[in-house]
Amino acid sequence: MSWPTPSARVRDLIRRGAEIALSAPPEWFDEIITASLAATAMRRVADDPELRAFTVRGTRANLIHWAAANVRNPGAPVPANTEEPIEAARNLVRRGYDETGLDAYRLGRNVAWRRWMQIAFELTDDPDDLRELLDVSARSIDEFIDATIAATTAQVREEREQLTRGLDPERREIAALLVNGAPVGRQRAERTLGYPLDQAHTAAVVWTTARHPALAELEGAAEALARHTRARSHLRVVASAGTVWVWLGGAVARDLDRLLDPGSGVHVAVGSTGPGLDGFRVSHLDAVSTQQMMTRLDTPQRVATFADVEGVLLLTADPSRADRFVARTLGPLETAAPALREAVRAYLREQCNASRAATRLFTHRNTVLRRLARAGELLPRPLGEDGVNVAMALEIMHWRGVSGTAAPGR
Repeated sequence: MSWPTPSARVRDLIRRGAEIALSAPPEWFDEIITASLAATAMRRVADDPELRAFTVRGTRANLIHWAAANVRNPGAPVPANTEEPIEAARNLVRRGYDETGLDAYRLGRNVAWRRWMQIAFELTDDPDDLRELLDVSARSIDEFIDATIAATTAQVREEREQLTRGLDPERREIAALLVNGAPVGRQRAERTLGYPLDQAHTAAVVWTTARHPALAELEGAAEALARHTRARSHLRVVASAGTVWVWLGGAVARDLDRLLDPGSGVHVAVGSTGPGLDGFRVSHLDAVSTQQMMTRLDTPQRVATFADVEGVLLLTADPSRADRFVARTLGPLETAAPALREAVRAYLREQCNASRAATRLFTHRNTVLRRLARAGELLPRPLGEDGVNVAMALEIMHWRGVSGTAAPGR
C-alpha cells in the first residue's frame, strides 16, 4: 500500500511531537499501562508478576520505538517492534496463555492516541496542518501496532509448536491438569512427574521479573528451598523462562528469607500444606494467590507464605476498600513515623508482650513502651479495644512496604 509523504511543515510537527513523547513524564506511561491491563481478559496477565513485567516492558518499548522512529524520519512508516514483544510472546506460551494477552497493546494505543492528540493541539492551531498531522499519525500508529501484533502472534504460534516437544512441557502439562482438577491417573502422573502424590504437599512459586531470567538461579533457589525444609521428596517444574513451580513433600519452616541471595531478583511464594491430590492442587493455588498479592501490593518482601498473608490477601482483594479500612482503623498513625507502626505491629505479633517485642525489634523495652504510648495517642480507638483490626491494618501496610524500621521513632 502506498504511503503518502506528509508536507514539510507536518513532518516538522511530527518530529517535535515525537520528541515531546520521548521525554513525557512517568505519569503518562503509568496511565497507558493501567489502561493496557484494565480489561477483564487481561486480569490473569495483570496478576502474574512475570507476565505483567513483560507486558509493561513491551508496551514501553512500543511507545519508544514508534516515537524514536518519528524523530529520525517523521511521518514515514514505522516497522514492527520485534524485540520486547516477542520475548513476551515466548513467556505467554510457556505459561499457557494465548494471544489474548496482546490486547494490552490495543488498549494502550487508545490512551496513547489521546495523549498524542493533546500534543498535536499544542503544536499547531492551523486546521489544515492539524488535519494532516492527525491523519498521518493515526494511520502510522494503527499500522505499527497491527504489524507488531502480527509479528508477535506469529511468534506465539511458533513457540507453541516448539513447546509440544520435550520432557518439561509434558511435566508442566500433567502438573497443570492436576491443579485444574482434571481426571489424571495417579500412576501415570507419578511416572511422568517422578514425584509421589500420596503424601502431604507444600507448593511454592519461585520467580523473577528480570528482563533476562537466569533459570539456573531460579532452580538453585528451588533446590535450596527443598534442602532447607528437608523435604522427603520434591518436584520442580519449569513453568516459563522466569518461573519455577515447586512441590515439597511435607511442611515448610517459615524462616526462608536467608535462602535467597541478597543480590538476586528471585522471589518465593509458599502455599499451604495439605495431603494427597487435593493438597497438591490447593497448595499450588494458594502459592499463586500469595504471589499475586505480592505483585498487586508491589511489596518489597521477597518471601511470603500463605500462612502469613492469608488475612491480608482477603482484605486487599479490593484495593480501594483496603485503603479505607487502613485509614479508618489507624487514623493519624497511618502517616506517622514508621517506627511507631512497627512497634505496635511487633507488640501485637508477640501477644502484647513488650519485652518480646523489644527483642524482635532489637531495641530496648522502654523504647517500645514509649512508642506504644505515642501510637496510642494517634489511634482513633484504644489498642486494647481494636487490636485485631489494628493488627490487620498494619499487616497490609507491612506487605505494601510502607512500614519498616528505618525512620526514627518518637
